[in-house]
Amino acid sequence: MSASQEPTSSHRERIWTELAKVARPDSRFHWDFSSFIADFEGSDECARRIRSLDSYRMGGAAFITPDNSTEALRAQVIADGRPVLMTTYGIVRGFLALDAGSVKAGQEAYAATLDGMDRHARPVTLAQISPWGPLRLLVTGGSAVSTNGVRFGKGHGFFDLEWAILSEIGVVDDDTEIACVVHDCQVVDESLSGEDHDVPVDWIITPTRSIHVDAPGRRPGRVRWEMLEGSQLGGVPPLRELRAGVKAL
Repeated sequence: MSASQEPTSSHRERIWTELAKVARPDSRFHWDFSSFIADFEGSDECARRIRSLDSYRMGGAAFITPDNSTEALRAQVIADGRPVLMTTYGIVRGFLALDAGSVKAGQEAYAATLDGMDRHARPVTLAQISPWGPLRLLVTGGSAVSTNGVRFGKGHGFFDLEWAILSEIGVVDDDTEIACVVHDCQVVDESLSGEDHDVPVDWIITPTRSIHVDAPGRRPGRVRWEMLEGSQLGGVPPLRELRAGVKAL
């Protein structure tokens, strides 16, 4: 989402002030919430709420973004013996796949960290991801989310691009649900508008609430090549593969 479409300064100031009371600092960025999606008190309860969703109970692989706030969920998915698909360093290094049952009992918490995923998971191409579909659940963190499902990240557009790529290769569809994990203080209790390429969510999951967004109006994703010209994302491995034509295995 572009800067012009971000929550107003009053929203942002309120959210970051309240978030500082419950957030866990990042070893790289400390308390700079503009640089990372923070973990927070109660994220383990968010993981339990995610597990109660029908889209989770359907089984299969789950795509989970590499946000601090989704680490507890990644650990739980691994403990449940489910495969995990994740991007690494945003999407700059591509996708990682953690196969079901590949982590020894007792190692789930470490495997769910970014270092642990680098150790336990394997890099995969888009062609290797294709057989994993259809994905029924995608989970992401956020800097804020409005009650009509408009999610605000750090402003890089990583998740919007990930959704577009997964749509282009046919592993997500109209039945795929997207859940956004945030603290209660990150929920903007009003309807906000996003840009055409922004991806609205179906569920807002907080430590105290599971908010279903009726008919978020999400369109099928597609890569907006014209928006990537000259950007650092234009040359990432998945986009190079997509531009060359994915050859399914």
